[in-house]
Amino acid sequence: MNEALLQRLATLEGESAVRRLMARYMDLCDVPRAVIHLSQLAQLFTEDAIWEGLGTQTAQTFGQHRGREAVAAFVGGYLPPSDHFTLNLHYLTSESIVVAGSGAQGQWIMQQISTYADGRNELFGTRLNIDFRCVDGVWLIAHFRTQRLFNTELKA
Repeated sequence: MNEALLQRLATLEGESAVRRLMARYMDLCDVPRAVIHLSQLAQLFTEDAIWEGLGTQTAQTFGQHRGREAVAAFVGGYLPPSDHFTLNLHYLTSESIVVAGSGAQGQWIMQQISTYADGRNELFGTRLNIDFRCVDGVWLIAHFRTQRLFNTELKA
């Protein structure tokens, strides 16, 4: 196989791995679900990962978390056995993934439908900008940025 073909194949494989990684992350964040071990979340991130909210409201709500274990603990704090959500579903759309060597950048619009323990229902629209890194042949999340575009209460 010539070099150009190998490069194209590596790019396609990187894009596919990033898609599967995001699907796994969203699946772990959906509720209801069985209780997961934080290591299941942690293994999706690089050792030096950053997870942060952008924009005034999102930054105040979520802040910034650094390091694989800190990110997993933060995200996992919203999942069972916590009763924060009784329902929390994530839908990704408007995908853009650019792979360059052992790094990639992705952008999605995420819709999130949530029901809270107190019975409130809410719909969110969020822009995700995420940097990925391939470490020892495994694609991982290196920098996760989320910015709320809108949210609205849903009446039952």
